[in-house]
Amino acid sequence: MNTSDSSKTSSPAIERHIASGEVCCDPVWEEAYRRFESPEEEIEKFIKRLKAMGFQNHDPDNRVIELFCGRGGGLTALKRLGFNCLEGVDLSETLLLQNEPGAKLHLADCRDLPFEDATVDTVVIHGGLHHLPDLPEDLARVLSEVHRVLSSEGTFHIVEPWLTPFLRFVHCMVEQPLVRRLYKRGDALAVMIEHERETYEQWLNQPAVIRDMLRQNFLPILDRTAWGKLHFSGRKR
Repeated sequence: MNTSDSSKTSSPAIERHIASGEVCCDPVWEEAYRRFESPEEEIEKFIKRLKAMGFQNHDPDNRVIELFCGRGGGLTALKRLGFNCLEGVDLSETLLLQNEPGAKLHLADCRDLPFEDATVDTVVIHGGLHHLPDLPEDLARVLSEVHRVLSSEGTFHIVEPWLTPFLRFVHCMVEQPLVRRLYKRGDALAVMIEHERETYEQWLNQPAVIRDMLRQNFLPILDRTAWGKLHFSGRKR
């Protein structure tokens, strides 16, 4: 049964579809994530991404769901772009509690979305799929769920790490002890990689499988790699 968090008036309301802590999120990774960039830096980054994906041309009344929404930078970016009907999903209650008011939040597993069929206009993911523990099985489950909840004209948008030459260079740099001492953001990135290495590497090592699965479910509008990222937007098939 879903409940809302009302223990603090300053805390965002959260609908809980799983028990708090049922699926553990690494607190060391979360601390490094907070150090990697400030909330405002993250929001500005997400606004640029969303504009590059054409979100400024979307209907502001669309129902938009962000999966793996974390502390809410992506939702705030969408709000600043004028979107009115926003919801976020994440496994970490700690991160959900850092969200600003204005979006409906769900403590839930993205492999089992708490939404009715064909009721969502847009689904967005900013770097969450590479955290899935089992590929390709978990990716198939998430994509199937996204496909299920999207309306007939619904769109799906992701930005995920991709093993380009630039990302290989970044990996090499943040492995250097001197770089980590002098460049705090690089150290935070190194810690995040260390604490998600198994899922991160299995994601980076299956590019053909991932792209095939995306294209099986969604007709590509945008599919490109640049600066260590995959940018994919697709319409529901």
